[in-house]
Amino acid sequence: MTDKRPLLRAIFDAAVAAAHPDVILSVHLPAPPKGRIICLAAGKGAAAMAAAAEKHYLDTLKLDPARLTGIATTRHGHGVPTRRIRVVEAGHPVPDEAGLKGADDSLRLAAEATADDLLLVLISGGGSANWTAPVAGITFQQKQQLNRALLRSGAVIGEINTVRKHLSRIKGGRLARAGQKAEIVTLAISDVPHDDPAVIASGPTVPDTTTLADARAIIAKFNLTIDEAVRAALSDRVNESVKPNDVAFARANFELIARPRESLDAAIKVAKDAGYEIIDLSADLEGEAREVAAAHAKLALKAQADGKKLAILSGGELTVTVTGNGRGGPNQEYALALVEAFKDTTGIVALAGDTDGADGGAGSASDPAGAIIDARTFEAMRTQKLDAKATLANNDATTFFTATGDLLQTGPTLTNVNDIRVILVD
Repeated sequence: MTDKRPLLRAIFDAAVAAAHPDVILSVHLPAPPKGRIICLAAGKGAAAMAAAAEKHYLDTLKLDPARLTGIATTRHGHGVPTRRIRVVEAGHPVPDEAGLKGADDSLRLAAEATADDLLLVLISGGGSANWTAPVAGITFQQKQQLNRALLRSGAVIGEINTVRKHLSRIKGGRLARAGQKAEIVTLAISDVPHDDPAVIASGPTVPDTTTLADARAIIAKFNLTIDEAVRAALSDRVNESVKPNDVAFARANFELIARPRESLDAAIKVAKDAGYEIIDLSADLEGEAREVAAAHAKLALKAQADGKKLAILSGGELTVTVTGNGRGGPNQEYALALVEAFKDTTGIVALAGDTDGADGGAGSASDPAGAIIDARTFEAMRTQKLDAKATLANNDATTFFTATGDLLQTGPTLTNVNDIRVILVD
């Protein structure tokens, strides 16, 4: 069988390229205001978006540099050189002290904005963790602890961000409230299923319809143990998010500039051009990684039995309910479940990767993006006597794919439009 790894990477890389700030941002940037442009960015693409904005305003439009300022808070390892907009590298997926400072400084700049200023808010996936500003009464450490519990619980991103919004001074429309004197333009790269503006980076500049009661229900649903201070904060009406029709949004506009759907379409084009029939399972999949993998494996095995040359593609964001003590992420867990499903067949290869370049992990820029499986994977598994099923039970996919040499390593991509999964059947 021809080596399919270059094709798998080309499919994945096309999805990433379709959402890169250098490609997509400039045509959406608003005209300069009478006053200053205050750029506040958060997320894994924040620094790249800030740099693209600088290039547009300073180089293309020749704006006086003194009229441009701001802060871009991004994940550690995702910074790029900028001129007027300060870059802060912060923790993800668990917030750290740098993210606390980035959020506080952003709120201060927003509050200083005048009616003549433009508050340009550039957000991308990861912004919820990068911008952390706990409400009064809870500590930063309590917020960290809750984030860790939510991430391990199996909660989907909308549920996680509902809780985050009600414990934050910047999320859930509160940044818009802080900067409401200015014109506010938010440009967003979506990393969430269904592209809900209130979920992307926990909606710092848009109205929120979720409630404190919703947040409490999510805590109960996943049986999370929380500090009494957190429980009290989730019952305090002062921590309710900013609702529709609030004056904070009178001069606020929001625009999506990149969506997972567009990136999945770019990936599909590469597979189609390579001669594959396509099954598009949507850009908005959610669910437990190993369960989704089992369903996709059935489709692939049936296609193989029918003699089809087929590409099965999907996006969205899967979850892992962690019960073991291993290392991994949703894409690696998905890929490992496919290894178990395909161990008795040949002619099927797959890639699962996070378009930001990091699949779960400890928040390091060296984290793998996901994994690739093909004949080499199964040969290494047999040679080293690796047990995919037992490794999956321990949530230890990173160890497995490190041993087989099949980790997908891209480094930070400076964007984030969720995951791309592709199975090729020949």
